[in-house]
This record gives sequence, structure tokens and C-alpha cells, in this order.
Amino acid sequence: MFRSLLTSQPASWAALILLSAVIVVGLELLALPAALLLGPMAAGILLAGRDVKPEVPRFAFLCAQGVIGCMIAGSFTPSILGVLGANWPLFLAIILSVIVSSAALGWLLAYWRVLPGSTAVWGSSPGAATAMTLMAGAHGADMRLVAFMQYLRVLFVAAATSVVARLVAGPSAATGLDIVWFPPPDWGPLAATLALAGFGAYAGRLSRIPAGSLLLPLAVGAVLHGMGLMRIELPPWILAVSYALVGWNVGLGFTRAILAHAARAFPRVAGAILVQITICGGIALALAHLAGIDRLTAYLATSPGGVDSVAIIAAASGVDLSFVMALQTVRVVLVMAIAPRLALLIARRTDRLRLDPPPAGG
Repeated sequence: MFRSLLTSQPASWAALILLSAVIVVGLELLALPAALLLGPMAAGILLAGRDVKPEVPRFAFLCAQGVIGCMIAGSFTPSILGVLGANWPLFLAIILSVIVSSAALGWLLAYWRVLPGSTAVWGSSPGAATAMTLMAGAHGADMRLVAFMQYLRVLFVAAATSVVARLVAGPSAATGLDIVWFPPPDWGPLAATLALAGFGAYAGRLSRIPAGSLLLPLAVGAVLHGMGLMRIELPPWILAVSYALVGWNVGLGFTRAILAHAARAFPRVAGAILVQITICGGIALALAHLAGIDRLTAYLATSPGGVDSVAIIAAASGVDLSFVMALQTVRVVLVMAIAPRLALLIARRTDRLRLDPPPAGG
């Protein structure tokens, strides 16, 4: 009956917006950062489980990625290049540690037959969730199960990083009560920023670069902003709409089939995700000690979640956003470059181990 009442797009959108608002208010009362992302994401999952799926316009979602890319670009300064240049051996070691540990967990899930073939490796890859899902499908993995792992990890990481940020940074970093949602706009910079977000996101889509709608505006905006040729202007209400679109797109990506698989595989997959988060937390402690940065910045920089969700949480937590996004972005680029070969290699070795006879006496 619930589904029959929401068969029309206007009704389903009304339900999605209302449910999102209720969850966001609840999360805000708990003073958790990223409530504007987590609330719509949770609402999308709840409605998707009842086969109620309002369609998020593709171009709106691309523009939301572009806006978030511009937000991140606004935090980049020429000093970030110095950070990368001075710390590149450490950055490379940390990124490879995250990738190797994630691949090892994917191998275990594949070997234990929790998920088939290379699906577990793709699902464990610490890159952009949407990019990993699309790339996995193109390389023969089960896109539904990859999406389940990727989106579940995004949810776990978003929740974990929100709680950590709340505990470390305190209530002042978690609430947005003092935000002026509709400040008087500076029309010139605002128009330039929205143009970069829209055209950059569309160009990123046409370029077929995974997560290009996020990364292209980010890269162009970072260069222009860093050189003083552009000032990023994004009123809070535009960011809030963008966060909601990202959350809805992730949440509505779930289907009954994915949720059925999740019910069977959830305990072991969730356990692997928690182990992955814990390992990355340990790597973060090493990074904080070696790089001389605060632990929350290090934790967010090594967090195995999606770039966009980490960016939202980092922006709300008062950490070194440039450092966080520099390490996250480099990791995404490396993961996208090596994930196809890594998934194929691990899948072949896993299949070979299964075919080998057991040792004598085993």
C-alpha cells in the first residue's frame, strides 16, 4: 500500500524530501557533522528498500559533484604543492599501505567466497564508490555487489568519521547553528563558480574519466584559485542542496537485489569494512606522528571512504582540508590506475589456490 501511494514522481520526491528532513534534524540534534549528507543517504536507502525510487536527474547529480569539487578547490593554495613536494615519499607510502591492506581484505572475501571473482577486490578498493562500481562492471565484476560493498563502506566510513570528528573536534565543529544560509551573494564570483561547477562537471562526464565530474572542476578550480585568478563563492544553501543530491544518489542506488545479497553477506562484509577502517586508523596514527599533523586530519586523509563524503566531513570539522584532499585525491588516481590489473591478478590467484589440491594430511 505504501508503494502504491508513492508511484508518481512528485509523491515519491515529497516522501524523500520529508524523510530526509526528519533524519537530518535528528542528526543535527546529535551534533554530528555531515548530517546533510547522511540524512538524505539514509532516506534514500529506506525508500529504495520499498522500491520507491524518485529519479535524481543525472545532470543535477553531476552538477552537485562539480559544486563539491569547487568547494574543495577553494581550500587549495600554492602551499599545498609544497606539502606534496616535501612529503611525497611519505604520501606514497601511506597511500600504498591503504591500497595494499584493502586489497588483502578483498582477497580474503574472495577466497572465503563471500563474494564472487574479482567483485570483492573491486568492492574493497578505497576509491570513489561510483567510479569503482562503473569500472568494475566494465571489467566483468558484479556491479550490484560492488555497489553494495562500496556504498556500505561509504556509510560506515561517513558514520565513523562523523563520530570521530565529533569526539575529537568537539561540538563546535559538528554543528551548523551559526551558519548564515542565505548571505548576500557576490554575483560575479558566484556566477563564475557555478559556471565552473556546471561546465566542468559536464566536461568531466564527457571525458569519461572516472569521477571526472568531481575531479575536473576540482583541478581547474584549484589552479585558478591558487593563482588568484578566481575566488570560489558558494553560499551554504547551494552546498546543502549538493550534499543532499549526493546522499540521495548513493542511497537510491540500493535495490532489493542488493539488499538481499547484503542480508546474506552483511556480517562478514561489515566485519571486513570495520577491519579496513581500523587498519586505516592505525595508518593515520603513524601519519600524524611522522608528518607532525593533528590526528583528525590524518584520520580523514587516510579514511577509505568516498572523496566527496570525506570532503564534506572534513569541511565541517575544521581540519587541514588541503592536506586531506591532496592525499585522498592522489589515492583515488592511483587506485583507478591500478585497480583493473590488481583485481584481475587477485582473482586469478584466488581461483588457482582453490584448484590446487590440499596439502597432505590436511
